[in-house]
Amino acid sequence: MSKGVIKKVAGPLVIAEGMRDANMYDVVRVSSQRLIGEIIEIHGDQAYIQVYEETSGLGPGEPVESMDMPLSAELGPGLITSIYDGIQRPLDDIMKITGSNNLKRGVEVPSLKRDLKWNFVPTVKAGDEVEAGDIIGTVQETIVVVHRIMVPNGVKGTVKEIRSGEFTVEETVAVISTESGDRELTLMQRWPVRQGRPYQKKLPPEMPLVTGQRVIDAFFPIAKGGVAAVPGPFGSGKTVIQHQLAKWAEADIVVYIGCGERGNEMTDVLNEFPELKDPKTGHSLMQRTVLIANTSDMPVAAREASIYTGITIAEYFRTWATRWP
Repeated sequence: MSKGVIKKVAGPLVIAEGMRDANMYDVVRVSSQRLIGEIIEIHGDQAYIQVYEETSGLGPGEPVESMDMPLSAELGPGLITSIYDGIQRPLDDIMKITGSNNLKRGVEVPSLKRDLKWNFVPTVKAGDEVEAGDIIGTVQETIVVVHRIMVPNGVKGTVKEIRSGEFTVEETVAVISTESGDRELTLMQRWPVRQGRPYQKKLPPEMPLVTGQRVIDAFFPIAKGGVAAVPGPFGSGKTVIQHQLAKWAEADIVVYIGCGERGNEMTDVLNEFPELKDPKTGHSLMQRTVLIANTSDMPVAAREASIYTGITIAEYFRTWATRWP
């Protein structure tokens, strides 16, 4: 790990020296409080770090440590029903650890629970040939969602060993024999949020996405794989439309990113979503939803990170549909 010291602090931007071995977009821990940040520029041994937390109180000479890995999302069982901040820190777990409703600085909590066991049911057997994106098993994550465990990107070979039973997200469930040796697979995989997930073929948006809202479906139809914007002033009903789309749209999983919203609006979303009843299943809408809460009082760069994080999670779920078991 590359280690340096703070040279200058300017708002959320920290300049550190002695970081010659660091790489662009590496995650770093800043000061003894271990604030999380990301390297956005490098000049010689100086690294320019965008800190995702409040930097008041920091000063020159404090330590900086690079984690030698890019900002990544943890993908696996436990995503559904979770409420994260913009860099995938679980807000519920942080509140339990700190005993406070306020988000304290420097809190380190894994995105997926490490002590929770999931019942893994394999769908392949020893001797089968698999490659990246293939489904090797399933986990009943919620009443509504069956989580499909995939072979990570860059892995191709023969199933040497496959297990069944209850496992945490870090325990080995399969061993794949590849050209470069045996590769152990777990229920969880990591993916850099700034790197798009690979695809074999890009399909044109031809199929309509039925939203259940007649005015949208009739006058402003949305395609599966397409995008839509809902502009409007305060109080015009933008959030109401989001709720309606989440409830009625022809989608299996909802990833809601509250990016740059006012704190009270995001609070309303966090309170209302668990109370919304899914008309398809009769259960809470949260049983097939991932919430990312990133309010307007957080650094601007953290808002950008929240979008990347949400897209990474959504692209992970999208891969299920292309490899349906």
